[in-house]
Amino acid sequence: MSGDLPSNPTSNAAPSGPSDSRASNFMPRARLAAAMRSLTLWAIVSCFALPLLWMLLTSALRASQTVTGPTGEREAVRLLDLPAQAATNYASVWNDPVVDFPLYLRNTLIITLLTVVGTVVSSSVVAYGLSRIEWRGRGLAFAGLLATMLVPFPVIMGPLYMLYTELGWIGTFKPLWVPAWFGHAVSIFLLRQFFMALPKELSEAARIDGCSHASIFFRIILPISRPALSVVALLQFVFVWSDFLGPLIFLNDRDKFTLALGLSLYQSQAGNTPWNLLMAATTIVVAPVVLVFVLAQRALIDGIATQGLREG
Repeated sequence: MSGDLPSNPTSNAAPSGPSDSRASNFMPRARLAAAMRSLTLWAIVSCFALPLLWMLLTSALRASQTVTGPTGEREAVRLLDLPAQAATNYASVWNDPVVDFPLYLRNTLIITLLTVVGTVVSSSVVAYGLSRIEWRGRGLAFAGLLATMLVPFPVIMGPLYMLYTELGWIGTFKPLWVPAWFGHAVSIFLLRQFFMALPKELSEAARIDGCSHASIFFRIILPISRPALSVVALLQFVFVWSDFLGPLIFLNDRDKFTLALGLSLYQSQAGNTPWNLLMAATTIVVAPVVLVFVLAQRALIDGIATQGLREG
């Protein structure tokens, strides 16, 4: 009809609702939240990394560059001189005539290796018995194990010293590694919780096939428990490597000292140690722990990924 009004070409367009504005506002908020998370993580990483970086930098300086002089000024640092000065500092520490760091490194490696192996072997066996084998009094035994975790080492330090004196172990490495072969409470607890999370059908199927508990333990449980075993070994390595109180009490011969005792001896010798040499000695003590942690972390991630693929 001639009297009809012409249609508006924009009348058929879909109206824009509040959902479009919310979607457009969501993207900047998501990016802001991601940036805040990244900034927070970098701040946390810096809190842990800066002391290590300061230690490494100080170990490559001259003594006059680490402290201020009588006039309140400090010698300038030249980056090109750092490698040569670092080599000089580390050589001076490693070849110190009083503190035998190579000997202390060997002692620490022996104690750490025996302790880590003993802890992993004994704790895994005990954890298997507390998680995969039904026997009367198992819960009571586990409760007693948890109770020992509440007893601090200084409480039993005196009785242990008297016991090891009667055994003739004072002045030897035995008080530091022999107890690890009888289980470690924290390690047993961690492994028990991991073993209990494994499907019981694995053990039941193996029992039907005629496998003994020893076969199930070595052929089924241990291979799929590598992530937990890696955690136990890593924690025990860090604890034993940095242990100061145990060697201080049970070792009375300087030739049996560990790196922790050697570092304390190096710091106190002659009443004054330059900061650059002290940081070089500290780096020698800390570097193996950092290296082992990096390697164990990679093995842990690989083990978790492998188990996830197996279960999938």
